[in-house]
Amino acid sequence: MNYQGYIIYRERLRRNWSQTGLCKGICTVSYLSKIETGKAEPSEEVLRLLLARLELKCDKEIEKEAAELAEQGWEFLLDGRLDQLNDLLQTKDIEYYRATPAWLDLTLLSSKVPLDKAIEACMDTRQLAMQRILQGQENEAVRLTPNAYTYLKLGIADYKVGHYSSSVDALQTAYDLASREGRVKIMLDAKIFLGNAYGNQQDIPNMERHYQVVKRLAEGLQDQRTLYFIGYNTASSWIEIGRYEEAYKWFSKLEKPTLMSLHKLAICCEKTGRREEALTALNRAETMDADEINQSIAMQLLSLVRYRLDYPDYLTHDEYGSLLLECFNRLQRELPSGYAIFHLPWVLEWYKATRQYKKACELMEEFPGKTV
Repeated sequence: MNYQGYIIYRERLRRNWSQTGLCKGICTVSYLSKIETGKAEPSEEVLRLLLARLELKCDKEIEKEAAELAEQGWEFLLDGRLDQLNDLLQTKDIEYYRATPAWLDLTLLSSKVPLDKAIEACMDTRQLAMQRILQGQENEAVRLTPNAYTYLKLGIADYKVGHYSSSVDALQTAYDLASREGRVKIMLDAKIFLGNAYGNQQDIPNMERHYQVVKRLAEGLQDQRTLYFIGYNTASSWIEIGRYEEAYKWFSKLEKPTLMSLHKLAICCEKTGRREEALTALNRAETMDADEINQSIAMQLLSLVRYRLDYPDYLTHDEYGSLLLECFNRLQRELPSGYAIFHLPWVLEWYKATRQYKKACELMEEFPGKTV
């Protein structure tokens, strides 16, 4: 189906116009019907008149401008330069280009939700692959356009649901393809999630091996945010395997900690007997004027640490168990699986202390790669 025929059809319906009313003095009804269904390509003059009657702007200059903008956007996306992509599209009124075929590209590049399925008949392969990613069908996107970006999205999607083996395969493919084309940001992102996948499986040597590559790439790009991220994840993994002193040294040096990093610091202090320092970290977090993603969950996690500090016999308190399980269920529902995996030991501790061995076994089956 021709996109401009589709947009004429949709705009006509939106205005509740008949075909006869729209095409009067421009073309025949049968010709308009063929244009709307993609069975005929309109002449330039007919197309111009139909769009003008619908108050849709389109001429060769606008089409060229939209197409150039779309190609620049695709290049940013396929390079993994999402900040530049956002900056590019935020300066433009995408609806201004609605009557041009490139509107599909611009909308898909700027949207976080898929377009109406009815418009998929107008999409080319690249556009359809992006539509599938927005629909959460990354496997299909890879089938349509097997490039570094689609493999990266597939690997991240598998990582988020805890499918680490398939995630590693997709991410390694993304890295290899990106390295051939010099797409450094895709290489960086693929290595970050490769490190994360191994870290969530407590395979620290492989995590650190991939993070070393990330560090070199990030230093070359002067990407301080990524350097912080791998430092945070490494120290968090140290907590998971009981290297509390090493984790403490990293978290305690942060000048501008986030709620989650203060939560990790409090755990390090709790595990190493620094009770007062743990309480200081919790107090700081609870009085911060923070505006962070997952702030509500972070506050719940902080309250669990405080409960353990306030009540050394917390395992005898039903209230603690209720708070813990509510928070753990939220982590499973709302965040990538790594968050739940990190907190799995405390849930297993609760089940064993309350002799809920069946639930403990079921949980271990749900997270088979986790050792506690």
